[in-house]
Amino acid sequence: MSVIRRLWALDGGRLSEDRNKLVLRQSGPVTVPCPSFLMEHDRGLVLLDTGLAPNAAEDASATYGSLADRLNILLSREQCIDRQIERLGFKTSDVDYVIMSHLHWDHTGGMYLFPQAKFFVMQGELQYAYWPLPGSPPYRREDIDPTRGFDWHEIDAPDFDFFGDGTLRLLHMPGHTPGNASLIVRLGSGNVILACDTAHLQSGLRDDLPMPSDWNTMESVRSMRKLKQIAHVLDASIWIPHDVEDWDRFRNLMAPDICF
Repeated sequence: MSVIRRLWALDGGRLSEDRNKLVLRQSGPVTVPCPSFLMEHDRGLVLLDTGLAPNAAEDASATYGSLADRLNILLSREQCIDRQIERLGFKTSDVDYVIMSHLHWDHTGGMYLFPQAKFFVMQGELQYAYWPLPGSPPYRREDIDPTRGFDWHEIDAPDFDFFGDGTLRLLHMPGHTPGNASLIVRLGSGNVILACDTAHLQSGLRDDLPMPSDWNTMESVRSMRKLKQIAHVLDASIWIPHDVEDWDRFRNLMAPDICF
């Protein structure tokens, strides 16, 4: 049975937010990681999301404007996606595939660094990034426009077996955005689902509580329930990348297949 040989969790900086912005009917301050994930497969290196823009390590306010102060965006140069990949012994040009869970600004900052890669996103996401509904969480054209000439592939399927061997399965989980996706990763130590923004905190996933500003809150609830059903069937662990407590939980849960 084929497995992903190694998964690296790349901590790409943090921001601060109130829980009521992430989960309906909750409150209180929370630290929010902005990660990416690098995976090693026999057919190449796969990157899930690209985190915050490297320029924010030098001047977050110049990069993100008022968001930088409101969210207390913290990113060091060593946390930038290119530096982290290089520290693992690779170059950004070694990345063969980039999967975008969706195209919000905290996931797209490093896309420009991978012009050689094939990019994958669920159908509808690119269009919505250019014409979002008023009041939706921000898309950042400064991240998306430089990739217009990249090798983009839109996936029109509810469940996409990325390599055809079951090692990576991309799940369409609409709600947060039209093209939001989660990723099932088969490791030697078991299955893990990188939920991405299908849920933002474990407490929201547990109680089926969406993010108030989701594109479609009813679709969000359906996707969260679907996520839990799939995890039950596969005996998979659900990792919510924006949940800071999950970072501590997964450090020991599936070692050594997951490296930090």
